[in-house]
Amino acid sequence: MKRNADHSLLDHAKQCKNDEFYTQLSDIERELQHYKNCFKDKIVYCNCDDPRKSNFFRYFIREFQSLELKKVVASCCGSIESDLFSDFHSGFYYEYSGIGKTKPDFNDITYFKGNGDFRSSECLELLEKSDIIVTNPPFSLFREFISFVIKYEKRFLVICNINAITYKEIFNLIKSNKAWMGVNMGRGISGFIVPDNYPLYGLETKVNENGERIVSPNNCMWLTNLDIPIRHEFIPLTHTYTGNEDDYQHFDNFDAINVDRTQDIPRDYIGAMGVPITFLHKFNPEQFEIIRFRKGNDDKDLRINGKSTYFRILIRNRNPLPTHGLMSPLCSPS
Repeated sequence: MKRNADHSLLDHAKQCKNDEFYTQLSDIERELQHYKNCFKDKIVYCNCDDPRKSNFFRYFIREFQSLELKKVVASCCGSIESDLFSDFHSGFYYEYSGIGKTKPDFNDITYFKGNGDFRSSECLELLEKSDIIVTNPPFSLFREFISFVIKYEKRFLVICNINAITYKEIFNLIKSNKAWMGVNMGRGISGFIVPDNYPLYGLETKVNENGERIVSPNNCMWLTNLDIPIRHEFIPLTHTYTGNEDDYQHFDNFDAINVDRTQDIPRDYIGAMGVPITFLHKFNPEQFEIIRFRKGNDDKDLRINGKSTYFRILIRNRNPLPTHGLMSPLCSPS
């Protein structure tokens, strides 16, 4: 076998291994309940999902009528046959439109000419025809995954590692109001179903009542550009900077104060503030403006008294309140 063919199979195996981590139906239900009004007459594409196994696909089939969907499509990578040096099956996809069928018939699976990689021309053709992308993409390929979704101007709801916030590409999307965090994160995503040969150690693990092996990293989140009411809720601001200046240190290399917790953001401060990245889970673009991430004017990490802080997002309150009144639309939005 030629060397380049060996590498092709190895790369294929490495990539497809990520697709074997399946999202639990309960976690999908917990998040999707907030987006019920987003799917009417839409084509949903789960482009990293084996339709026979995917709980995303199962959810959308079950809720097909209630969501008033037009179509659901799921596609996945081909599988390795016997070992890394054997031929692999083509990837495949399945479309469900509800017409003439009360449930999926997997005898109608369509095989790709290629391996079903979400980056392939065949999968991108399906993506281009769809309206909303919903899946759990391979975390190691997340930058590439999002780049295609954005390039084709698609709505999306996907799971990723919380660290994705720190990726330049993802942070810029959040900063420009083209993406935002979903509702659940951390322990709000209870874990992933892993293959039988995956070692259950080093993380929160269990085997559920169905015999499925669950790994709970507790460091994941949902990322989306689907608008929901919770995104427009204002953070109640009860602290003040005036009279409590000593509680807020200033950064050495940027004209901003440090705020250790989102709930400590002062309602009356008119300048820039450095807040934890967890602030993004509560971020309302009508209440705050994002200035930049992590770096000071010298393009080095933000520092206080010469020491670097934990990652900070620099923000500014769009409508700081006067110190002489606590009641405001920011605290009690209509």
